[in-house]
This record gives sequence, structure tokens and C-alpha cells, in this order.
Amino acid sequence: MATRPWHALHHEEVLDALEVEHEVGLSSEEAARRLAAEGPNELGRDEPRGNFDIILSQFKSPLIYILLVAFVVTLLIDEYTDAAVIAAVLVINAVIGSIQEGKADRSVHALMQMAAPRSQVVRDGTEVEVDAVELVPGDVVLLTSGTRVPADLRLIRTTALEVDESLLTGESKPARKSADPVGEEALAADRSSMAFMGSAVTSGRARGVVVATALDTQLGTIAESIRAEEKPQTPLQQRMQRFANIIAVAVLGSTLVAFLLGLSLGEPIDEMFLTAVALAVAVVPEGLPVAFPVAMALGVRRMAQRNAIIRSLPAVETLGSTNTIGSDKTGTLTANRMTLVRGWTPEGWVRFLDDDTSRDGTAVAAREHLADHPEGALASSVRTAVLTSEAELVVRDGEVVDHRGDPTEVALLAAARAVGRDPRELTAEAEVLAHVPFESDLRYSFVVVREEAGAVLRLKGAPERVLELCEHLHGAEGPQPLDAAAVLRTAEEMATEGLRVLALAELHLDVETAARIDEQTPPVPEGLVLTGLVGMQDPPREGVRDAIARARHAGIRVLMITGDHAVTASAIADQLGISERPETLQGAEVERMSDEDLRDAVLAVDVFARVAPDHKLRVVRALRSHDQVVAVTGDGVNDGPALKAADIGVAMGRDGTDVAREASDMVLTDDNFVSIANAVEEGRVVFENVRKVTYFLLSTGAAAIVAIITSIAAGLPLPYVPAALLWLNVVTNGLQDVALAFEKGEPDVLDRPPRRREDPIVNAVLWERTVLTGVTMAIGSLWVFTWAIDAGLTLDEQRGAALTTLVVAMAAHVYNARSERRSILVTHIRGNPFLLTSTLIALSIHTAASYWEPTQLVLQIAPVTGQGWWRIAVVTVAVVLVSEVHKRLRARR
Repeated sequence: MATRPWHALHHEEVLDALEVEHEVGLSSEEAARRLAAEGPNELGRDEPRGNFDIILSQFKSPLIYILLVAFVVTLLIDEYTDAAVIAAVLVINAVIGSIQEGKADRSVHALMQMAAPRSQVVRDGTEVEVDAVELVPGDVVLLTSGTRVPADLRLIRTTALEVDESLLTGESKPARKSADPVGEEALAADRSSMAFMGSAVTSGRARGVVVATALDTQLGTIAESIRAEEKPQTPLQQRMQRFANIIAVAVLGSTLVAFLLGLSLGEPIDEMFLTAVALAVAVVPEGLPVAFPVAMALGVRRMAQRNAIIRSLPAVETLGSTNTIGSDKTGTLTANRMTLVRGWTPEGWVRFLDDDTSRDGTAVAAREHLADHPEGALASSVRTAVLTSEAELVVRDGEVVDHRGDPTEVALLAAARAVGRDPRELTAEAEVLAHVPFESDLRYSFVVVREEAGAVLRLKGAPERVLELCEHLHGAEGPQPLDAAAVLRTAEEMATEGLRVLALAELHLDVETAARIDEQTPPVPEGLVLTGLVGMQDPPREGVRDAIARARHAGIRVLMITGDHAVTASAIADQLGISERPETLQGAEVERMSDEDLRDAVLAVDVFARVAPDHKLRVVRALRSHDQVVAVTGDGVNDGPALKAADIGVAMGRDGTDVAREASDMVLTDDNFVSIANAVEEGRVVFENVRKVTYFLLSTGAAAIVAIITSIAAGLPLPYVPAALLWLNVVTNGLQDVALAFEKGEPDVLDRPPRRREDPIVNAVLWERTVLTGVTMAIGSLWVFTWAIDAGLTLDEQRGAALTTLVVAMAAHVYNARSERRSILVTHIRGNPFLLTSTLIALSIHTAASYWEPTQLVLQIAPVTGQGWWRIAVVTVAVVLVSEVHKRLRARR
């Protein structure tokens, strides 16, 4: 039944199909029978991940698999100290990752909150209140202003019904509803004969019959779409996977070479097992599983300070890779608040917003115009707008704190107040003699009031309808001839700018006519005097245009994907500088397109209008099919599936829905698109810092591989045991790699294009530098190691000299890693105080460990003698010089 085109059927056909009379409703017995057959009117539940699953997921990484193998091997060869150190690294990684990822996906739970808890229905011929979960197809539901629609309803009877569907369709103004059927092909946003679950009644009342409940509703379809949509891997996760595969190959290759080389030279097999473990430990950058979440957590904190809350750690870096942002319009790019923008009067154009630069800046500020023409056409239009309004502003201590009623009428009251005409005072000055509210068939509303000058009829409505009733134009010296065609062209011109246009008129009446006004059919006499036109829109948010310009400068394309009308969407896109191309693609066109045609269209079109949730989802998938990293912003229920399908979903935190927030990766606490540009900058900084940390740790691994394999080939003892290499990677280097995450980023971070999805964590330039600096440190470490052998020092003193050489060289090398391009002389040593502190602590800890007996036994080292220190200093300088020369040569190339 849910698939039938209820919106296209006459309501009598609907009632017959559902076997119900709207005056009587279902019987209690029949309702109970249908509830048993159809099930409750709720959207279902998803169980959150358990703690065990979250912890287990922390071990699903090739890097971790290598450490697990190393842990097992060290146990098998009775190297329990090394095994304990490896286990500690695994536990630290699991704890940090579990804390950061310990959240459940509550998208569908948030959808459940959209349902109304209680509903007014007709059963057994009586109006009763029931739980919304007990509604069944065929129930007759009563709607009044302020209620939330509890299921999908086919409307039977309406009275001035307007419903806010912005959370479902993205359209900012309430949708007018009637019982008249619409075309079978009409999109959900155009089905005026339907009221959908989760939407809210803003004005009027209605009676409707339930045609769909639970997952069969429009809201339920969205819930299923969110549940079924797989969250794509983030670019960082993909890069990490590729990086881990490289490390795995390096581990297998280096350990196999060392193992076979050692056996061919006659080394004992158990000794070679220990050497293989040492190599595996050396190659795997154990500090990364700790440093990565720390770097991203720091990014999360910095973003939170800039009004962006990150719900998923990898999303931090994804922002830095984003090259396309698909933004909702209502509530994201715009304020989701109807606002009077400009008006036309016989005396000229007026503007109600200070930043309205239309009409080549010739429009006069409305407040100034009223001061110059206190009894002019604008003053009369303001009075008409206020007195015909059924809305209300709640004012406390001179400030508007709330409002009630239709958003259009609220906008008119707010504009009157802004230009110095207090709506309460204007209402108090006039005695209402008659009032006819807006009806869709009339297309206007009016009021008859007694003012100082006598009885006056004041009317507002659709321009084409109001002009049919007008014969004159308001003039400074009395009514003037009206050129209706010219005024209508002006109204149409305003509409093409994305404005909702209303016409306002008045007519002075004699006492007898005023007394008969309610009895006349039609109720409005002809011969009205037009006082002006007003245009309103949901205006762009402050600062959004600049934010979009910043995004484009950073190589990021911004699209608008909205449920609003094409004319409105195009006008807002033009104001914000989103597109220089006039083409707009509408939902009906997307519906008819094949996936291949849509793939081509998304590269050529910047504005998608009148789209339904499934259209938005297809657009996101089409963009991602071009390997674009797509961020989607939104605040409504209709944005949920697309938010989840995108590489990163960005929801509004203040005015957005729970659905959008829970389906997203990032929430903007100020609901401002401007914060996205800031978040992109922070995302790029996070990736740069991750790259720096990785390069820094890989340099250690490269040095250890070269030193160990060379020592085997030369017949030398093993220069470092596995525990010593873990000490280097996790403790001494570990302090410094975490401190690297505090780097503030390069000055030109937003001047470079976004990274491509296939770009690696470590690029070709840094691989070159890794090899050069790694070989330099290996040669230096072996130079000091062989000096200690020749000097007749003990094996622990030899290993202490070799390990300390790497510790000190890496303490200097961490400053090389602060910038991929800039010299160490440019990056001020105190630019990152955390790094300076951590370097000093690392050196102090290592020096102390060289003298403390327990750590001497674990690391198998002894203190460096005086003769060794100057050699270590030479190696350290050499590492810095090699890095500086490479930076200089690369800069020239």
C-alpha cells in the first residue's frame, strides 16, 4: 500500500481504498488488527558497537600484525624483556584508539526523536489522543498549528494549512497544503496533498488519513538509506593502508636478507632469529600508532576552538584532502530565516538590509525614506504589512527573543520594527472591523481597520492577484494612474533575483461599505490603491561569500545541493560567488539521468535544485566516482544519507537536526559555513604534521636497517637489541614525534591545491631524504660502534655508543623534520616550545637510562665515554647538513 500514488488520487478514492470514513475513523478493533499486521509506527533501532568490538578493531592494521608476530617470536626464543616492551606498545595503542573511537552511530535513534509522541485521531466516531507508535494506515489524524506530523498523511480537508518541511526538502519557506490531488510524477517537495512524518505545522489546521507508517514513510526511507549506506574509507585510512603494506614488504625483505646473510656466514640460528626481530622492530615505526591519534586529537582540539567539533578522528585529515564541498543552502549558506531585503514604491526603491547593493546601490535605506516621507507609500505599506499579519514577535527588554506564526509574516513584522515602526503600537492604534486570513484560492489576506482618517481596507498578497484588484497607484498628492503591466514586470524581475514578492494595497472606505465588507462576495471591492511591492528571501549568512572565495583559492570547488526552487538557488549562488555558470540542474532532471550522464553533469553544474534525498545521494556518489574527496554540509533530515555517503559529512550544531549531526563526521557549533574554511586549514596542518612524524620515525628505521645488515655483512656484533630499538622508537623519539604534532603548519598551507586521494603519506621527496639521512645516521652510528670495538670497550659500552649516536642525531633531525621545504635556520627553535621541551627531556631520560642498572640490563648498554661524545657531535652535524643540502637542491629543481 505504501507504494501507491496517494498524492495523485482524490481523497475519496484514498478513503475507499483504506476502507474508512473520515467522520467516523477506524474502530478500535480494526485499529488493533491493523497494528498487529503492520507493526508499530517507529523507525527501528541499531545497537551500538560493544567495547570489545571497539578494542578488537584497534588491532586490525598491518603495522600491528607485524608487532604481534614479533611479540610471539620473542616469547618463543625466551626474550621476555623484549616481549614485554612490545606488548606495552600494543596496549598503549589499543587504549588510545579505543578512547578516541568509543562512540556509536546513533543516526536512526535521532530519527526516532522526530516522531510525535502523541496524536489526535478519530476512532469510533470520537476524537481521542493516542501514542504515535499506535497509528495505522487508515487512521484519521487531526492537525493543528504547532503539531508535528506523526505519519505520512493524505490530506482530506485543510484550512490555511502551511507545513514546515525544510528538514525533509531543504525549502526554507513553509509549504502550502490542500486536499487537491497532484500529478503522479510530482516529487515529494511538490506533493501539496500530503503531510509527511517529521514535518511541523506552522499555521492552519487539517484532517488527513494515514497512508504510511514507520519505515514506509518518507522519513523511514531516509532512515533505511542512512542504515544501508556504507561509510567510505577516509583518504588517510587509504594512505595508511598503502603505507602499512610498504612497511610490511620492507620488514619481510630486510629480515629475510639479514636472516639468510647471517646463516650463510655461519651465525647461529637463534642469534639470527633475534636479529630478525630487531630488524622488524626497527622497520616498524612503533611510535606512529600513538603519534597518529595524538596528532589528530590535537587537530580536534584546535578545530573545536574554531567552532568545529570532530566526531571521527580520521575526518580531521579528510578535511585537508577535500577538493569538493557540496553544501545545502537553507540553514547552511543562508540563515534559515525569511528577511525583507528590498521594496519598490512609486517613490523609488528602498532597501531593508544595509549590505544590499542591488539596483546599483541606488536604493535608499528604508528608515531614511520613512523619515523623508512619513506619510508616503512606504509608510502605508509598512502599516498594511503589520495590520494584516497574524504573526507575533515576543519582545523582552527591547529585544526580540522569540516569534510565532508564518515566517513570511514574521519577516514583515521584524522589518517594520527595524525601520522604527513598532508593530505593537501600530496594532494598538487601529480598531479591527473585519479580517480575512490568507486562503490559497483567494491568494491574498486583508483587514479592515478604523484609523484617524476613517475606515481603511489594507490588503497583501500575490502581485498578479493584487494588481487585478487595483486601479490606482499611491502618489504624494493622491492616487495616480496605474500601469499594471509595468508593475508586474517589476515584480517578476524581483522574483528572478530569488525574492518572494508580495504586493500591498489600500482602500479608504465609507462607513457603510466598511460595515458590509464581510457580507460581500467577493469580499474585496475593486478600485484599490497599490502602495508598493516587497521582496524577501532567506539571506546568505554573514561571511559566507568570503569563506567560499577562500575555499576556491585553496583549490576547493563549492557546489550548492538544495531542495529549494531553482530560481532561488541560482540567485543565492550568484550572490555568494559559487558559480559563474548559469546552468542549474533540477531534481526531476537528475531522476531521468543515467549514472553515466550524471557523472558528466556533476563536473559541469555547480547548482542542484529541487533535489530529493536520493538525488543528493546520487550526486555525492557521482562526485566520488571521479576520485574526488567530497565534503557534504547540511542540517536537515534530507541531508542524512548524503552526509554519511560523503568522505566527510558536516552538520549544523545549533539549528541542525539530530539526524544530520549523528550522520556526520563534523558538527559546526556556530552553524556557519565560514568555519569550514578554518577547519580545512586545520585539516591540512594535521596531515602535514602526520607526514612530518612519519618521515622522522622512518629515518630511524632506515638507519637501523642499514646499520644491522651492514654489521652482519661485516661480521660485527648486533649494534642494537630489539628492546633498545623499541626504546628509541617509543620513548626517546616517541616524546619528540608527539611534540611534532603541535606544529602550527606552513605559512602557505591554503595556497596549495588539495592533495589527491592517491597521494602517499610520505612523498618521493621525503623518501629520498629518508634514505639520505638514514644512511648518514647508520654510517655515523657504525663509525662510533667500530671505534668502541677497536678501543677495547665492553659489548654493552659498544652498543651504548651506537644507540646514543642515534638518539642524539635524531634529537637534531627532528628539527629537520619541522618543514619539508624551509631551512632549519628559518624555523625558529622556539617556534614549537613543546618540541624543545620534549627533546631536552628525551636526551635527559636516555642519559639517565645509560647509568641506571635496570635499564642498562634491559637495553644492554653502558654510558658513553668522553672520547665518544665528540664523534657523536660530528655525526649530528652531518645529519643536519645532509638534510639542508637536499632541501636546497630540491628547491632549485
